[in-house]
Amino acid sequence: MQGLHDFIPTADKIRYLNLLLQVGFDTLDFGSFVSPKAIPQLRDTEEVLAGLNLTETNTKLLAIVANLRGAEQAVSHPQIQYLGFPLSVSETFQRRNTNKTIGQAFAEVEAIQKLCAAHQKQLVVYLSMGFGNPYGDPYSAELIGQFTERLIQTGIEIIAPSDTVGSSTPESIETLFRYLIKTFPAIEFGAHLHSRPEQVTEKVQAALRAGVRRIDGALQGLGGCPMASDDLTGNMPTEQIIYLLEKEGIPANINQARLADALAVSAEILGSRTHGL
Repeated sequence: MQGLHDFIPTADKIRYLNLLLQVGFDTLDFGSFVSPKAIPQLRDTEEVLAGLNLTETNTKLLAIVANLRGAEQAVSHPQIQYLGFPLSVSETFQRRNTNKTIGQAFAEVEAIQKLCAAHQKQLVVYLSMGFGNPYGDPYSAELIGQFTERLIQTGIEIIAPSDTVGSSTPESIETLFRYLIKTFPAIEFGAHLHSRPEQVTEKVQAALRAGVRRIDGALQGLGGCPMASDDLTGNMPTEQIIYLLEKEGIPANINQARLADALAVSAEILGSRTHGL
């Protein structure tokens, strides 16, 4: 939602998210505690949270934060289990995304992790530009490993390399995750991948082959990073990920009727974008 220009009414967000809570997802990224000037679309996150029906769902809530101030807001809500923080492996993108250096961002991660531990929350760190960057900044699988080691020392247990601009290939996805999972077996690695529609299947299959079992998606594949130069590069469609999981014999435990309802409401309030399965 964050990239849409027109403000989505709070009541529509609540209606949509309450449907998603009935589908059976492990985790729902429902909002962000960030500056309303930076992302005005999500200025009503606290109001949305108050309207969510959490009594009949096992889905955990995740909120994105960009600094300690946002984390302090997020941890004050007992309904939230996860906080997500974008840490870039590209110095250029870290400055553009959060107006910090990588060193400053690591210090922020340490402070947020201490806050999470004190409030029984878990911090998920997204490694932005985790499959290369368009700026010429250094990148390698070993560099991702170095970031991972430093995060582990901070106490982080969930790390999601993120393909911010759609630069990953099936080969690079499988290579990176095989390396990470073998080197750091105690860490839960997630795949936050952006993709053109025709590349989704091969990217999901590559992540699965490497052993990834935490995969991010967005209904209809909407959203993505404004830094991507290709308008067709966006989030991977959740419904296509589910289809592929079932095809691979991996149970997704999804309520298909509620998923269909959520897709209809997504098209209604966010617009329609179709992807072939």
